[in-house]
Amino acid sequence: MIKAETKIRVRYGETDQMGYAYYGVYAQYYEVGRVETMRLLGFSYKEVEARGILMPVVDYTINYKKPAFYDDEITVVTTISEMPKGVKLPFEYACYNAQGELLNTGKVTLVYLQKSTNKVTSIPSWLEDALKPFFAK
Repeated sequence: MIKAETKIRVRYGETDQMGYAYYGVYAQYYEVGRVETMRLLGFSYKEVEARGILMPVVDYTINYKKPAFYDDEITVVTTISEMPKGVKLPFEYACYNAQGELLNTGKVTLVYLQKSTNKVTSIPSWLEDALKPFFAK
């Protein structure tokens, strides 16, 4: 299992009229968590794309529990709980406030696209090799 924690502070422009962190901003928070999780594997998104792989989002779900507010520090916990196989790379998320209260949970699924053809492809061997140590039993 891969697990990464990323701290993000809610900016004023990310809040709605009620003072809550706008519901749509969590997609961006999840992306920050995803990028940092990829760094744990030794790759930046820029490097992945330079190797000829694009990874678009094909599924996004979220379950809201509690709101976050302006200037709250949120911890985004990003997890890859199972060794990815095939064409999909699923990420799971949980966001917590500074008091450790669960704000939301979510899941985002990416697919691998060959940049040169824009066609879905299997997990690249170099990415699979980077993931394997995290799932060795």
